[in-house]
Amino acid sequence: MNLPRLLRAMPKAELHIHIEGSLEPELIFRLAQRNGVALPYASVDALRAAYAFQDLQSFLDIYYAGASVLLKEADFFDMAWAYFERAAADNVVHAELFFDPQTHTARGVPMQTVIVGLHHACQRAHVEFGLSAKLILCFLRHLSEDEAFATLEAALPYRHHFIGVGLDSSERGHPPEKFARVFAKCRELGLHVVAHAGEEGPPAYIESALDVLKVERIDHGVRCVESPALVQRLAALRMPLTVCPLSNVKLRVFDTLAQHNLKALLDAGLVATVNSDDPAYFGGYLNENFVQTFAALPALTRADAYTLAKNSFDASFAAPEQKAAWTKQLDEVFAT
Repeated sequence: MNLPRLLRAMPKAELHIHIEGSLEPELIFRLAQRNGVALPYASVDALRAAYAFQDLQSFLDIYYAGASVLLKEADFFDMAWAYFERAAADNVVHAELFFDPQTHTARGVPMQTVIVGLHHACQRAHVEFGLSAKLILCFLRHLSEDEAFATLEAALPYRHHFIGVGLDSSERGHPPEKFARVFAKCRELGLHVVAHAGEEGPPAYIESALDVLKVERIDHGVRCVESPALVQRLAALRMPLTVCPLSNVKLRVFDTLAQHNLKALLDAGLVATVNSDDPAYFGGYLNENFVQTFAALPALTRADAYTLAKNSFDASFAAPEQKAAWTKQLDEVFAT
């Protein structure tokens, strides 16, 4: 089996996917029509043409405009289901979905509507595709910690529907320690904790995510290479990094995919994984991230492909026996 085919065929987990970032323009327009929402774009093509981002903030402006069409439980279900159909086609066997309740509750959408709609899609994905899916509630870091506490309080009646919390949105100027108390509370509640760090923010943000928030995974983390001591620490801890190559290029973390440091991360012994981040906006779902990145970085090998897929299972919050079953599937694909 040639390498591009192998990349597509191998089972894999996706650990860094913002479900609101999977909203394709066609679905945005369909939901807008269903809900009577006026969009500032004349057509699907006009909206897609606006996806020329200069940085994280210019992306977020469009991202939040797209989310305005999500009003009812069925909208959240439809959004997640569209992602799961693509994920299943990409041989994703496990997905841990980020969702941003504050984006919706600020518009008057009840927390229950958001979580229950997404949860029902997760249930259906398991029944129809055998795809394991879990939810991770993210706090928007450009808002206050008090607002994060209020969001956590509103979500706790649905605690059985999500497995952890994360930290996303604008990184610059919003260091992880801003959310020290709410993350401490989440750890007390037995929730898994992850955080975006080292995408636009400096290596120091990765360090404070580890030291202050005590995270179990770093989302992005590619700027860790600016600190050799931090790279050594991450490798020693076996701390997973959920790397998003196409996103990194789209948001100008790297100018081109050929400049990406994924190979360097792997060679340094880091537990790197490949993910799609906001695939509707950044040019590709999980298999596209794998295929395009391997094409742009010829130093990446078949062994690296195996490592990245295995890392995705190891870095997930799934049970050990489930990880072992997925690894067995991976071994079988690589044996053909």
